[in-house]
Amino acid sequence: MPNPETLFETRWLGLYRIGQWDFVRRPQSDCCVGILAITPDREIVLVEQFRIPVQCRVIEIPAGLVGDEVEHQGESLAETARRELLEETGYRAESVTKLLTTPTSAGMTSEFLHLFHATGLSREHAGGGVGSEDIIVHQVPLALLRAWLAAREAEGMVIDFKIHAALWLAGV
Repeated sequence: MPNPETLFETRWLGLYRIGQWDFVRRPQSDCCVGILAITPDREIVLVEQFRIPVQCRVIEIPAGLVGDEVEHQGESLAETARRELLEETGYRAESVTKLLTTPTSAGMTSEFLHLFHATGLSREHAGGGVGSEDIIVHQVPLALLRAWLAAREAEGMVIDFKIHAALWLAGV
């Protein structure tokens, strides 16, 4: 990538320009992981949290930034996926398999998303995230997922598309 012109930058986000195209990226991380986690009882593990940019609660697969904290720099993508799953949901995965790498929004950001499928799950704690994260964990039977998501949407929540993409990629 050519050296971008910095238009504005904070600790967490920057606005840059190459030629006549403006875009955003995170100064400490250019990628994130998303984790499709399905329990041995055929429940999908989802997280719910308030997201400031959209000003509402969002239902998502567990996810996190790669290498944004000093203590986790140099961690592999798979290690990040395992750690984020454990921090956010309390589930430890026996294995994680990469499903896809894709830009999150190619016209707006340089960030790439790495989707993983976590299997062999065992519950170690309640989850909820770290620090100021306020994450609610949901285990939803796959057979009831469509109705459950529709009910959350009817309550005013937003459903993140990565749920559907990850399920499709995993052939679930």
